[in-house]
Amino acid sequence: MRILVTGSAGFIGFHLATRLLHDGHEVVGLDGFTPYYDVALKRCRHALLQEKAGFCGQEAMLEDFAALERVYGDGFDAVFHLAAQAGVRYSLEHPRAYIDANLTGTFNLLELMRKAPPSHALIASTSSVYGANRAIPFRENDRADHPLTLYAASKKATEEMAHSYSHLFGIPTTMVRFFTVYGPWGRPDMALFKFVAAILAGRPIDVYNHGRMKRDFTFVDDLIEAMVRLRAVPPPPAAGRDALPSAPDSLSIDSLSAVAPWRVVNIGAGRPVDLEAFIAAVEAACERPAIRNYMEMQQGDVPATFADTDLLCELTGYRPATPIEQGVPAFVAWYKAYHKL
Repeated sequence: MRILVTGSAGFIGFHLATRLLHDGHEVVGLDGFTPYYDVALKRCRHALLQEKAGFCGQEAMLEDFAALERVYGDGFDAVFHLAAQAGVRYSLEHPRAYIDANLTGTFNLLELMRKAPPSHALIASTSSVYGANRAIPFRENDRADHPLTLYAASKKATEEMAHSYSHLFGIPTTMVRFFTVYGPWGRPDMALFKFVAAILAGRPIDVYNHGRMKRDFTFVDDLIEAMVRLRAVPPPPAAGRDALPSAPDSLSIDSLSAVAPWRVVNIGAGRPVDLEAFIAAVEAACERPAIRNYMEMQQGDVPATFADTDLLCELTGYRPATPIEQGVPAFVAWYKAYHKL
């Protein structure tokens, strides 16, 4: 297949493009190389992809419709839209970046897919859309109407925008809500990267809410496996869906839209881990103790995330399974190699 991956120099986009190339697909990778975090890390990821047969890297901003149109051309067999302005706390200080990238950028891509629809578009969303929800685990059919940050609001808005285009123009679309993804080549703004960098340098780590936090840590290889499997399960057209003998909407847990080939799927480990247990795993992998700087809860944070992954399993037969005792050492090994420690 010929596949477009936006955000291909990003953490998840890099791993996804690598897997798709390994599976024999042709991949066009688009990235804007924004300076939200170390651009050298993004360049290094893309350089590794450029070495692989079947990869074509393109540099452009999603907000630049003319540039995006040139890359999109006559269309693709499948689209993985991962490019976005990420980060919960960054949205408190730089809100316009989220409007430009997440809303305008996604709108531009939807307009192009309207003219040349792929067989399946998978668009990244986030567990942050569950916002102030208190019932856990988070299920796809739970209402997600109370985002706590502009980042979460912008991602929920992309879900709604994609639904309208799916309904109007028949674009098979799956919104994938990620839960705290970690692993080699991870982002420097994420907790694991910060913890390892500080511990290995002998600096204190900031522990928010005095450690009383739980996160559904999802190893990146598990996320990619789920994404690849979901690509083969596009939501069926709304018209005539009841006549299908094995219609996915026969599942009571399905988030499939009643009026569009559109659904939401959680991708998480389904096993929330205490923050202190996660730090202990980092200490073990680094072979040295952490100096903890306990702090209050940050604005926009939630005390716990927990993915219900039943729908993912029903659709693909797969559930993420990598424990932190395996995933954290893999990251630490990569970190040491990358920084030549």
